[in-house]
Amino acid sequence: MDYQKIKEFLVLEGTNFGLKILGAIVLWLVGIWLIRLIVNITQRALKHQAVDSTIVRYLGSTLSVLLKIVLLIAVLGFFGVQTATFAALIAAAGLAIGVAWSGLLANFAAGTFLIIFRPFKVGDFVSAGGATGTVEEVSLFTTTIHTPDNVKTIVANNKIFSENIQNFSATAFRRVDLETLVHHSVNPLDAMNLLKPRIANVANVLKDPDPVVEILQLSREGTRLAIRPFCRNEDYWQVYFDTNRVVREALNESGFPPPDVIPKLY
Repeated sequence: MDYQKIKEFLVLEGTNFGLKILGAIVLWLVGIWLIRLIVNITQRALKHQAVDSTIVRYLGSTLSVLLKIVLLIAVLGFFGVQTATFAALIAAAGLAIGVAWSGLLANFAAGTFLIIFRPFKVGDFVSAGGATGTVEEVSLFTTTIHTPDNVKTIVANNKIFSENIQNFSATAFRRVDLETLVHHSVNPLDAMNLLKPRIANVANVLKDPDPVVEILQLSREGTRLAIRPFCRNEDYWQVYFDTNRVVREALNESGFPPPDVIPKLY
């Protein structure tokens, strides 16, 4: 047995394989860089044409996935793998995965419908799929929502599309719903006349429509008043907290007796 020839053969084949591995890595890195470049150029072109940012991000995500599949096939072809056979295997695997992971297909279909029907867009403040916050991205399978408590929440598209969607940004303003309780000995009209001008002067409360202060319920504890100021969407929480504070201060300064609260029996 000629060990020298075996050694030379192993060195040659190892070198060739190592060069192929190195070439594949370079091909993959360059391909990923080109994909990002193509996606960025495509997104910029779409934005230049005033295409909605939600559609731009969705198309960019789809293009990125398709190009990465093409790149993977090219890398395998670099190693001598028959790409036609591999493509057929991908199709068969895709069918099997599609049957097994029908939920992914449902999320993909739901994402497509979200783009077509557009119940919301990137930047809207919504309540959808059990999450409430600002929409950051609508991708192939999920939607990213940034909640007011600074939590990035990823929701499956099918969950969003199959449930009710509330888009708070669809209108120019919204109503803040608050309640307060006054003693049953207090004339409700006096309390209403006291609170309404104070609430109207809260920062960012709209003058049109006017704030609403009305009797909501009569109970043993006292008279429950509904307090309904209106504000722009971006001012909601500021108006919410400031109105609570103003109501508390106004009732304390009025000298009205506190309501009779009956303790709960456990």
